[in-house]
This record gives sequence, C-alpha cells and structure tokens, in this order.
Amino acid sequence: MKKLNLFEDNNNQEQAPLASRMRPLELDEIVGQQHIIGKDRLLYRAIKADRIESIILYGPPGTGKTTIAKVIANTTDSCFCKLNATNAGIKDVEKVIEEAQFNYGAYQKKTILFIDEIHRFNKTQQDYLLPFVEGGVVTLIGATTENPYFEVNNALLSRCRIFELKPLEKNDLIELINRTLSDKTRGLGKANIVIDDEAKEFLADMANGDARSVLNALELAYLTTEPTKEGILHITLPVAEECIQKKAIRYDEHGDNHYDAISAFIESMKHTEPDATLYYLARMLVAGEDIKYIARRICVCASEDVGLANSRALEVATSAMLAVERIGMPESAKILAHAALYVCCSPKSDSAYGIIEAMKDVEETGNIPIPPFLQDASYKNAYKLGRGVGLDNIHSFPNHYSGKNCMPEALKDKHYFKLSGTGNEKKIQEFLKYLKEHVK
Repeated sequence: MKKLNLFEDNNNQEQAPLASRMRPLELDEIVGQQHIIGKDRLLYRAIKADRIESIILYGPPGTGKTTIAKVIANTTDSCFCKLNATNAGIKDVEKVIEEAQFNYGAYQKKTILFIDEIHRFNKTQQDYLLPFVEGGVVTLIGATTENPYFEVNNALLSRCRIFELKPLEKNDLIELINRTLSDKTRGLGKANIVIDDEAKEFLADMANGDARSVLNALELAYLTTEPTKEGILHITLPVAEECIQKKAIRYDEHGDNHYDAISAFIESMKHTEPDATLYYLARMLVAGEDIKYIARRICVCASEDVGLANSRALEVATSAMLAVERIGMPESAKILAHAALYVCCSPKSDSAYGIIEAMKDVEETGNIPIPPFLQDASYKNAYKLGRGVGLDNIHSFPNHYSGKNCMPEALKDKHYFKLSGTGNEKKIQEFLKYLKEHVK
C-alpha cells in the first residue's frame, strides 16, 4: 500500500512559496528546538523509533510545529491523516476514526491524526476525540499557537505529552538563510545571490524568531531585486529594510502574550520599577489591549500590593478606570500611565491579603456563633435573649475605644490584620498601639 504524503500539495513545486519549499523533510534538517528534538531528547528518539505517543506541539508561528508533523508523516509506518481545526468538524474526525479502525483491523496499521490549530476545536469536538485517543484508535498530534492549558480540555491534555517550541534563535535563522541560498533543489541556490552580512543579520533579527517570516522576506528580496549586468542579485541592508517594514508585535488577547504582558506589568508595579511599568504598559497599548482591562488590573494592584500603606493609590486607580471608560484612546494612555506610576511609586503592603485567610477560616469553621453583645438588638425583647447586652456606646469610651475582643470565642486569638510598617501603615501601627496602651 503506497503511503500518502499529506503535505505534498506544495512540495517540489517551483511556484510554491519559498517557506513551503524549504520545509525540512527529515528530522536532522530542522533548525533550532534542540531542547525537544536534540539527539538525546525524548521526541527525537520517539520519532526515530516510530514510537510516537499522543503529543501537543505548542509555540509561536514559524517555529516548526507543522514541520515536525511533516517529518513524522515522512518517517512513520503508521497511516497519517491531517486535519485543520479551522475548517474540520466532527464528521471529518468520524471519517478518520472509521478509516483508522478499518486499517488496524485489516492491515494492523496504526493511525496518527495530526490536527493543526487544535485550539480552534470547541469543547464538544475535543470531547469527541477523547475516547479514541484514550483507547489508542488514533495517536493524536495537535499543533497550537495558544497555551494548551487554557485552550485544550484537561481530559485531553492528560492523555498527551506537551512539547513547547520556542522562537528560533538569531543564529538558527542565519543558518536557515545560508541553507536556502545554497540549496539548488528547493531553495535559491540556482540564483546568483550575494547578501551582505548586515542584511542577513537584519532579516534574522527582524523575523522575531519566525522561520516563515525570514524566508518570506528573503523571497521578497529575491523577487524584487534587479540583477547587475553580471547577473548578480545583491541584497543589501536597504533592500532588507524594504522587505521588512516593521517588526511585528506578537500579541493575542487570549493567549500567552496577553497573560505574560499583564503579569510583567503588574510585577513591575509591585517591584517599584517605573521604567518597566511604562514599557509593559506601552506593549499592551500598542498591541491593542483593552484599556478597561488594564485599568481594572491597576485597581487590583492598588489594593493587593499597596493597600493601607497608601490608600490614595486605590482612589487614583479607580478615578483612572472611570476616566478611560469615558475618554478612550489615545488620551487614555497618559491616564493609565499616571495611575500605574502612582501605584508603582507608592509604599507597598499586603495587609489586605488578611481577607483571604479570614475567608479560609470561615469555610473551614462554618457559622461559629457571633458573641451575643455584637448581635442585633433592634427588635423587641432582644435583650431577654442576651443580644446586644453590654454593647456600650463606643463614643462614651476614652479615645472612642473600648478594647473589647469582638472575635468569636473559638477564634479569639486569630490575627488577620498584619501591618507592614511602611508608608501610612506606620502611623496606623502607632495609633493602634496608643489605643491599647491607654484603654481603661
């Protein structure tokens, strides 16, 4: 039975894009990703031994996810099927499963199912796959640019090994350019191309770790550069700059870049790093992040990490949140910067976190009786039940402080309120100490 190469639609066709023609056919041709496909690594050994288990390949565009799947397709003795989750549905998966069951029963051949953009499958589609992956009817290879821990069902994740691909290093991309310029079969080796080192380095740097991007730029330079009288295509730095007009900002509001950027922004505020705070704020704004979301996170940081050390921080953050809702961009950039810098440069305290410990105790201990003197005494004859008895007017005490312990008896020694001694909390500490020393 002849093995079908499901990736051959663009192979060995001169009119196909250069990035498609240069896609590696063998494992040892892949540049980069040595942390997962180095010769001593599990995935390398599994592919070489044709013992692939269900895996998910996760990483940015142009880092080799489809390439690894193609190498597996070219080397495995199993049947290999490919689906793209952007246009495939359950009926397509049903057809693959039916063929897989037939091939195993008739020829004892296993089936590997490659699903590109697997995060595009909804919960129902992913759930449908689950029993067939678990039962070994198919071996799943999923590829996704999104964090699988957010986008793939936990049940399916537990049956797959996840391999994270990293953006390619600059040296990897330069190696790819050199290989393309020397490859006379699939690359540009037949053309008389001379590329300056500074142009090569610029293309590799501006590709931002994306092999497809660097090859697309190289192909554009090749197609748009006029040869000299000697027939030489000279790719200079100005030519390279024309081919990559702007360094793309990789950002997906539902993916890793979203979570990484907001995390870096908040941590920079917490660590009192104003320059980093502005930088990560700028990254989110330029990428088009929701300004209301950013404002809400500043408010959270103002309470969680500044708290009573400077209560004005929450006021400034809340005012900024209301302002950006009414004003919008581009003016809101300065409003958000104002609020973020105020929070960033405020003294820090986590005293508000005491509520988390208190909530935990409530969940564990249930409805511990409230001391009777604190209970509602507004209804008739409440005093006969002891409710509100001994609840004196707080303003009749010196310094308006009674010193009574208002905690339930079972938790009377618990302390949730822990001051840091920074900023305004130092004054609060001194005030509370004074009250306790002068209680009568």
